[in-house]
Amino acid sequence: MPDSLASLLRATSRSFHITLWLLPGRVRFQIGLAYLLARATDTVADTEWLASDVRLRALQQIRDRVLGRAHEPLDLEPFLAHSGHAAASPTEQAERGLLLRFEEAMAALRQFSVEDQQRIASVVDIIVSGQELDLRRFPPTPGRSVAALETFDETEDYTYRVAGCVGTFWTKMCEAHLFSHGEWDHAAQTVDGERFGKGLQWVNILRDLPRDLALGRCYLPAAEVRGVGLSQSDLLDPANWERLRPVYERCVAHAASHLDAGWRYMLRIPRGSIRLRLACAIPLVLGFRTLEMCRSGNPLDPALRIKVSRGFVRAAFVRSLMASLGLQRWETLRRWANQG
Repeated sequence: MPDSLASLLRATSRSFHITLWLLPGRVRFQIGLAYLLARATDTVADTEWLASDVRLRALQQIRDRVLGRAHEPLDLEPFLAHSGHAAASPTEQAERGLLLRFEEAMAALRQFSVEDQQRIASVVDIIVSGQELDLRRFPPTPGRSVAALETFDETEDYTYRVAGCVGTFWTKMCEAHLFSHGEWDHAAQTVDGERFGKGLQWVNILRDLPRDLALGRCYLPAAEVRGVGLSQSDLLDPANWERLRPVYERCVAHAASHLDAGWRYMLRIPRGSIRLRLACAIPLVLGFRTLEMCRSGNPLDPALRIKVSRGFVRAAFVRSLMASLGLQRWETLRRWANQG
């Protein structure tokens, strides 16, 4: 990967950069480039000063480029107009640089094998489909009304499109480059890899509930919320937490069941693949602890910040490394992660 793209990867991936750094070199750049392409589409989808139809058109153009259905360089200038101002954060500046270097990312993509290009194109295609659904479902400007996904299955589908598919992609890439036939259970890893990704996205949904509500969107199923006598707009009032609690706790339990599948996925990785085990263990530990934080307090309160501390992240790295090296039992790490 060119140095300029590698620096953008560090600047835009934040905590995920740790996971990428831990990955074995034979898959690191493919997964890193897939992340950059998905981050570019996310930046386009989140460009709120442009109309939804403009963003949808650009997402389709990016999809066509990545899938090889179009070959002309893309003009992403409309998405840069407001991103280079002096007040932009370092991350926003890095996202602007990513759009400026989109064609460089495409050139890097074409350096991989045809099979790897197809794997990367497939996961980007699915992620874009989830971003398109968001743009069509939710209002372009926030207000006191809140739009929502209707059913539990719709939320599950959303978590697959934006994260579960990444678990599948990750599994396919590891099978292609790291393990010979029979080194792990393909069928089980495929199922649990998808659930691993979906579980991490469920954690995001539960953690970010107040922020999403303020933006006029809710990923908690509307049918479930109505079942306890609330509308989505009622969730803007933290006083309604006790009535929402049964719905929220069911979703927390569901997220935990997906992370349990991710834990099984991690334990099936051959013991000698220390870097890969560690790369999987850290986000799982952070996910389990975040769910414990979701269980305490009032998740509807916008003043409540559900986020693990930097100290916990450092401790999670050390303890996960110890477990990966056989210096601590995995069960001990799991119990520590689940402490409230």
